[in-house]
Amino acid sequence: MTVNASSLDDQRWHALLERQFDGLAPFLYAVITTGVVCRPDCSSRRPRRENVRFFESLTAAQAAGFRPCKRCRPDAQTPAQQQRQALVAVCRRLENEDPTPTLANLAADLKLSQWHFQRLFRRVMGVTPHQYATEYRAGRLKAALKTATSVTDASYQAGYGSSSRLFEAARSRLSMSPSDYRQGAPGQRLHYGRAPCHLGWVGMVASERGICGIELADDADSLQQRLQQTFAKATLIEAGEAFDEMLSQVVAFLAQPEQVFDLPLDIQGTAFQCQVWQTLRTVPAGQTLSYAELAARLGRPEASRAVAGACAANKLAVVVPCHRITRADGSISGYRWGVERKRQLLEQEAKRSDQA
Repeated sequence: MTVNASSLDDQRWHALLERQFDGLAPFLYAVITTGVVCRPDCSSRRPRRENVRFFESLTAAQAAGFRPCKRCRPDAQTPAQQQRQALVAVCRRLENEDPTPTLANLAADLKLSQWHFQRLFRRVMGVTPHQYATEYRAGRLKAALKTATSVTDASYQAGYGSSSRLFEAARSRLSMSPSDYRQGAPGQRLHYGRAPCHLGWVGMVASERGICGIELADDADSLQQRLQQTFAKATLIEAGEAFDEMLSQVVAFLAQPEQVFDLPLDIQGTAFQCQVWQTLRTVPAGQTLSYAELAARLGRPEASRAVAGACAANKLAVVVPCHRITRADGSISGYRWGVERKRQLLEQEAKRSDQA
């Protein structure tokens, strides 16, 4: 479903008047009486509403015949854009250089202290540079293990220089040996538990490292089917009373997701998926983002579709709060565990946020 253009333009116009742009994806506005396109924060006098046209990029505005404003210079990079471009270049280095560049080298290239650089990178990307490099290479390993002729070939394709580094990565990111992962993890033993909650029923699946799945369903039978589908190639073993305490903590968190969730997690995904999920976990309860805004926070404004795919692949309901992603106009989009359940979660969080 496409976003209603007039509704989005009304939001942009209101943001222009109030000079408050939080929650909106980047945009420019043009004035048909002057033929000029400006940044939203341009200091020039606000034009009449009927003379304003909105654009998502300077290229689109110029194609429509508008020229850049000489006051706010939409054709020049803002400090935030320069910073984002620099961090994108850092990410490319972390992805491609072997051995991985040190924190000191990366910070020195940007003329920043190591502390300030790591803080900046983590704020924008949601992970440290070391975590980014580790997750990215683990993602390459997962992809290579599915197609390579041998584990050794997959190791070299993923950029691991030795077998010891490969198996260290396998223990930390795959929760199994590379050979087992390459065969689709046949017989991987995972434990699970189920319990009723205010959203219906919740199922929790855990490996030896931590919780790797939290599923929601309307009833116990539907939940059992979801668990079997999600972890189809694993052997699921009901944990019984051994999971009672952890399950009670999960149920309590579902009722109050603004609280800190401190149970161990075994989050398994590609490097990009893990970045999306880590960034999602920084979105406070009571707030929402669009796919475009989440992509912008990752420093990948062009990756809205990939962000949507990562949200759809999330197996940890509420703990990784993909329910806080809405359409650009604020309307509720699809949700793995049901649109009505998503609406219930958002209304619950908004109510608590207003009472805080």
